[in-house]
Amino acid sequence: MGIDRPDDPDDPDLPPDDHSDPPARRPPAETRYRQEYDADLRAACAAQERTEPAGPSEPGTRSKPAEATEDSHQAQASTTWEETAELSRSMWTEYKRRWPPEERSDGDESDDLRRSGNQDGDGGPDNTRSDELERECDNIAEKERNTVSPRLRDVESCDPDRHLTGFEFRRKGRDRIKEKAAKGMEENGLSLKEAIASVPDAIRYTFQYHETGYTDGVRADIERMEEHGFELSILKNSWSADQYKGINSQWIDPESGQRFELQFHTRISFEAKQITHSAYERLRTGRPDPLEHLVLEAYQAKVTAAVPIPPGAADIPDYPPRD
Repeated sequence: MGIDRPDDPDDPDLPPDDHSDPPARRPPAETRYRQEYDADLRAACAAQERTEPAGPSEPGTRSKPAEATEDSHQAQASTTWEETAELSRSMWTEYKRRWPPEERSDGDESDDLRRSGNQDGDGGPDNTRSDELERECDNIAEKERNTVSPRLRDVESCDPDRHLTGFEFRRKGRDRIKEKAAKGMEENGLSLKEAIASVPDAIRYTFQYHETGYTDGVRADIERMEEHGFELSILKNSWSADQYKGINSQWIDPESGQRFELQFHTRISFEAKQITHSAYERLRTGRPDPLEHLVLEAYQAKVTAAVPIPPGAADIPDYPPRD
């Protein structure tokens, strides 16, 4: 079974039993590492210096050290990305003007839920099925809270140079879990428990790394995950793709049997995923006409092309290996 980019953004969709403040009310978090912030600041200072008259050169002046050159490259990449991100948001505004929501034929994604999740063969409410779905969602929340997340936090504590980003959005909303489970029951003939267990991102996490430490960090974290008792089920490396860059993986917690998703991103690749998510969701429905489909793919490719690929990131192997 393949794995694609997640079909839900990091939205505030925790179930009702999570009593944290609604994330929408929080100010947006700073996603840059301190090193990236410093590099951006140095780039801005350098740009200001270039506008000032140059002084006479002095004999014996040494060339810039390698660290300064690396910081300059990182700052340049960051500046290019910020420009692309700003342009991409403007492009998306134009897309919505050309294809406003009221003119799209999106349909009602909850139809599958009503047919397979909450109704019996006679069309009447199947309260037993609905109650069972609620219990399964309760079980997922309990496993996340008591087993999976504490151990993910332990893995996170092993390396201070990267962190779990979007942790407050680690649980998918209950309605979306039910919709995906209903689809699995209808299309694949799964039982309710099988359908719930097949939802790979009912619980989802993202490790975010600095570009220079990305590849070594991902390899180390895969080992740490296994040392903490998790079993790797699927890993898909998309750093060579033109529509999405990053690594998505699925893991199983043998203790609880719970499946969950773990993504590996840099700051920029994570932001690119967020920016292009609406386009991905629209393409996933299969409803765009040929022109709209072309526009959406070009939009994703434009954003993705500006994402710097960390050294060696494309060489991290898939699991299971591709043929």
